[in-house]
Amino acid sequence: MLFFIILMIGSLISISSNSWMGMWLGLEINLLAFIPLIQEKNNTYASESSLKYFLTQALASIILLFSLIFMAKNLLVMKNTIDNSIMIMFNSTLLTKMGMAPFHFWFPEVIEGLNWLNCLILLTWQKITPMILVMYNMKFQYFFMTIIIFSMLISGFMGLNQVSLRKILAYSSINHMAWMISTMFFSETIWLYYFIVYSILTMNILIMFKLLNIFYYNQILVSLNKNFMMKFLFSFNFLSLGGLPPFLGFFPKWLTIQYLINSNWILLTFMMILLTLLTLFYYMRLIFNILIISTNEINYFTNNIFKNFLIIIFNISSLSSLLLISLTFNFT
Repeated sequence: MLFFIILMIGSLISISSNSWMGMWLGLEINLLAFIPLIQEKNNTYASESSLKYFLTQALASIILLFSLIFMAKNLLVMKNTIDNSIMIMFNSTLLTKMGMAPFHFWFPEVIEGLNWLNCLILLTWQKITPMILVMYNMKFQYFFMTIIIFSMLISGFMGLNQVSLRKILAYSSINHMAWMISTMFFSETIWLYYFIVYSILTMNILIMFKLLNIFYYNQILVSLNKNFMMKFLFSFNFLSLGGLPPFLGFFPKWLTIQYLINSNWILLTFMMILLTLLTLFYYMRLIFNILIISTNEINYFTNNIFKNFLIIIFNISSLSSLLLISLTFNFT
C-alpha cells in the first residue's frame, strides 16, 4: 500500500509540475515505486520483468533528461525556438515509457511475468502520466500519425498468434493507446472519457481472470464451461473492449471518428477503422470458442459460488457507473 501511494504521488507530481525537470522527477519516483510492487516471492518471472522494466524505463529517462538539456541549450542559443528533432526525441521517450509501437519491445515481455493486479496497474495507471505529458506537446501531427498507424499495425498482427491472455491484453492496450493519442489532437475531454471506459472494461476482464485463475487461452474453455453467466459477462466485456457497436466501448471510438472526420483526416480515420478490425478478430476468436465449443474436462476453478457472485456484482456496478458517465457526458 505504501509503494502504491508513492506510485500515485509520483504520477501527480509529473502531471502538476511547472517545469520539465519536475516532470522528470515525478516519473522517476513513479518508476522506483513500481519496481517493489512487481516483486513476488518464489517467482523468477516477476524478477525478470522488474529488471526489464527498470532497464527500459531508466534508458528512456536518460534520453529524456538529455533532450531536456538540449532543449534548454537551444532556448539560450536560438532564443525562444526549439529544434524539431529535439522535440521528436523528447516525445519518443514518453512513447517508450507508454509502450507504444515501435517502442513497444519491452511491454509484452514485462507483462508476461506479472500477476493480474500488477497487469492492471501497468495497463491503466502507468499510462496516465506519459499520455498527459504528450498532450502538452501535440504539435507534430505527422509524427504522431505515423506512431498511430505503426501501433495499430503491430498490435493487430502481433496479437493474432498469441495464446497468453496477458500478451493479448498488452497488444490490445497498444491499439487503444493509438486511439487515445488521436483524441488528443482535438479534445482532452474525449481522451478522458475514452481512458475511463478503457480502464473500467480492462478492470472487469482482469478481475474475472484473477478470480477464475486464468492465464492462457486454453484455460478459458475449461474455466467457463457450462457457466452461462460467466460466458455472457466475458463476451460482453471483450466485445465492448473491441469497440463493437452497440456496446459501450464503441461510444468513445464513435466520438473519435466523428471529430477526425470533421477535421478532414479521412485517410487516417479509414486506416484506424480498418486496422482495428484485426484486434476485433482475435477478440471474436476467443468469444466464438467460448460460446460454441464445450469440453468434458473437469473444472476445478468455477465451482466457487462466492467468486461468481463477486464477478457478477462488480460487472453490474462498473457498467452502471459507465452508463452514468456517458449520460453526464451527453448532457454536458
